[in-house]
Amino acid sequence: MRDDGLTRRTGRLANRLTGKPAKNCLYTHEVSDTKHAEMMNYEPVIGLEVHVQLKTATKAFCGCANIFGSRENTHVCPVCLGLPGSLPVLNETALKSAVKVALALGCDVKHFTKFDRKNYYYPDLPKNFQISQYDMPFSENGKMDIRAQDGVKRIRVKRVHLEEDAGKLIHPESGTESLVDYNRAGTPLLEIVSEPDLHTPEEAYVYLTDLKLILQYLDVSDCDMEKGSLRCDANISLRPAGTSGLGVKAELKNMNSFRAVRQALEYEIKRQAAVLEEGGSVVQETRLWNEKKQLTLPMRSKEEAHDYRYFPEPDLPPFVISAEEIDTIKKELPEMPAQRRRRFMEAFGLCEKDASTVVASKSFADFFEACLELYGQPKKIVHWLIGPVSFQMNTRGQDMAELRLTPAALTELIDLVETGKISQLAGKDVLQEMLESGKSAGKIVVEENLAQVSDAGALLAVIQEVLAANKKSVDDYKAGKENALMFLVGQVMRLSRGKANPKTARELLVEKLRSL
Repeated sequence: MRDDGLTRRTGRLANRLTGKPAKNCLYTHEVSDTKHAEMMNYEPVIGLEVHVQLKTATKAFCGCANIFGSRENTHVCPVCLGLPGSLPVLNETALKSAVKVALALGCDVKHFTKFDRKNYYYPDLPKNFQISQYDMPFSENGKMDIRAQDGVKRIRVKRVHLEEDAGKLIHPESGTESLVDYNRAGTPLLEIVSEPDLHTPEEAYVYLTDLKLILQYLDVSDCDMEKGSLRCDANISLRPAGTSGLGVKAELKNMNSFRAVRQALEYEIKRQAAVLEEGGSVVQETRLWNEKKQLTLPMRSKEEAHDYRYFPEPDLPPFVISAEEIDTIKKELPEMPAQRRRRFMEAFGLCEKDASTVVASKSFADFFEACLELYGQPKKIVHWLIGPVSFQMNTRGQDMAELRLTPAALTELIDLVETGKISQLAGKDVLQEMLESGKSAGKIVVEENLAQVSDAGALLAVIQEVLAANKKSVDDYKAGKENALMFLVGQVMRLSRGKANPKTARELLVEKLRSL
């Protein structure tokens, strides 16, 4: 079940936050004064449940369009509304996408699987049950390697299973009513459950970041957390350091970013440690992250499987996934981020940091390889991509796919800089103009008269003017301060509007300064 607002937990919160706190309760101000769990000899144990909306044309069990942002309750039908007599039919594309993810995570894909009914009652669930998978998920026993602080760490993936999403509750700020939009009800949803192998909030953050990247490379979801396409719940408990048992866990919900997941885990570690240090007991419960107050609050007692009264979905037959089908999907898998990072390092001589930066976006990595086909200088391309191009992307709030830039246009610009036709400084200005106007680098250089000046005669006049205007820097250089020379070179570049060849300007400056 998800957090969809304050309505269903108002009573519980009132009961738990009034009166004298019990041993297992802790006021917010007490948490802020608590030492960190590591200082108190506790080890956090963290498991994550990630829900991913699959990018399909239609919903999981009906023909309604799977589109975000449409007018409320316009993509609904008797099946996803759970009307009497309606029968679900499994979306084949959703199943294949799910198998892709499972194979990419190294899971064992089962040849025989079934769906189950997960029963609970809430306004966003029109059928009063969710079609999910319980005891026979289609895949189990996966793994994912993350780069933790002390090296590569393997995180086991317990299961990947397919289910349907619920609708969405909307709670207007004014008024007491709640509204329900069923457009999301029935959207194909993949649940990826990790084993409790994570032990720090930072490890959880890295795991989520790497998992999102794998999903984007597979092109099975847009992974947009703002749209709810990617959601994460975290289970966390503490145990005495050096032991192998598990403590009583709390489930954290209502986190709308990976950063929020990390912050919520950091807070919860301190809260649970304080409870244990006072001799209290941590209660198994679901807690909500309050972004504004930076704390977790109790929502409800944690449900167990029996609370949902699972039983096999009677309207869907068991499904058989043949070995041939699994093998075909496996052959269609793209190169995964870790493999691509390794290849970029081995084939192109990139350092791990640069390779990781390029691979961190599929469109970015694709653009890099397209540039390589036109200009065989990988390190120079990377220099421009992670420098000036990334700066423009961040400034404009766009990703590589949205940027008004082609591999041919960028490699033309790089070549102009590397052959000395324009300076590096001018190149950055040209890039900005290219993105704004769509013109080629060569055309901008001609129109703006940006061609680099290497002619000594043309530069001497600029140098004379710089020396005359910066007497103190001249004296500093003559007194042995080498940094003064760099300042003077910078002034030549500024006065020439970036057109001066820096190497030639430096040589001429040194020659002129020696003669003074």
